[in-house]
Amino acid sequence: MADFLVYLAAVLAGGAFLLALFRFLRGPSPVDRVVAFDVLTVIAITGIILAAVVADRVIYLDVALVYALLSFLGVIVVARYLERGA
Repeated sequence: MADFLVYLAAVLAGGAFLLALFRFLRGPSPVDRVVAFDVLTVIAITGIILAAVVADRVIYLDVALVYALLSFLGVIVVARYLERGA
């Protein structure tokens, strides 16, 4: 049952990734694209965590944590750039 839930979560994350990718490519404004990029990174972090569960490797959780921190900083930098009216 646990394997089924992990694979179901992976399929749902994959669907969410495709929807967010569509918004990233199609987004009418730069702000929409930044938000979609942030959503894509959160879904990618979810994928890393699911890989950690499937592979039973704790080190992947450290990778997910570092990726989350870098993603947060990246979105803040882009948001500040867009706020200045560039």
